[in-house]
Amino acid sequence: MREAFVATAGHLLDEDPRVAVVLAAISADVFADAARRHPDRVIDVGIREQLLVGVAGGMALTGMRPIAHTYAPFLVERPFEQVKLDLGHQGVGAVLVSVGASYDWAAGGRTHHAPGDVALLDTLPGWTVHVPGHPDEVVDLLRRAARTDDRVYLRLTNDGNARAHPVGAGFQVLRTGRRAVVVAVGPVLDRVLAATARLDVTVLYASTVRPFDAVGLRAAVLAADRADVVLVEPYLAGTSTHAVAEALADVPHRVRALGVRRDVELRGYGEPADHDAAHGLDVAGIAARIHAFTRA
Repeated sequence: MREAFVATAGHLLDEDPRVAVVLAAISADVFADAARRHPDRVIDVGIREQLLVGVAGGMALTGMRPIAHTYAPFLVERPFEQVKLDLGHQGVGAVLVSVGASYDWAAGGRTHHAPGDVALLDTLPGWTVHVPGHPDEVVDLLRRAARTDDRVYLRLTNDGNARAHPVGAGFQVLRTGRRAVVVAVGPVLDRVLAATARLDVTVLYASTVRPFDAVGLRAAVLAADRADVVLVEPYLAGTSTHAVAEALADVPHRVRALGVRRDVELRGYGEPADHDAAHGLDVAGIAARIHAFTRA
């Protein structure tokens, strides 16, 4: 996904004089060619993440369309005050593009993990949040974001699905069933499809989670026999439960939220697959919990 992002951002720099890329050392090497072509619009501020977002906000105030990029914890958590004030309070937009996801660089330790990024952005109004599941989706979502002046967060990962799905038209119905509705977000889709292969459930795919497709969720729930919803999100468990509650405010329903556990901080390094298993986000863990929920 990062390669797709870098290539697309380079094309956008060539095509649109409003577009700028702001870096904080991370990925400066892969943007070297673009920086030679556009030295005034590819800016590396060094390891200064608060400045990264501040510069993006300043560019946006002049009418530019900045794309700010670094690891997720350094893009959302460390400079959160600047995200809140320099973008939100000033009423300007930027495209924040992260890498690292929840724990892609497991060996980097907790400093490089960010399972709470989407939940944190949920405390601020007006953000569009994309969680693509395939590199081709990154291309489309980034191009769409560059054409607007909105505040957009694009969350990239090393993980992904075998094929791309359409983006920008709400949740995609990939399978229909009667016992529950499962919302699979971004790169967990293939695992969800494998985990539910023998279950009578509807599977919805979400590459955009904010705004949340309340209409699509309601339609799927009302078409099922039971108003049961399972969220499978590749970040903090329960991040979208409030959106489900709002979408189904007048419908008695149950929700099971799967994601990165809230009750423990994993301090072993390991590999991303080890973290998936520990959080129950591997195929076996997803299958066991959805099976238990739909049978309850």
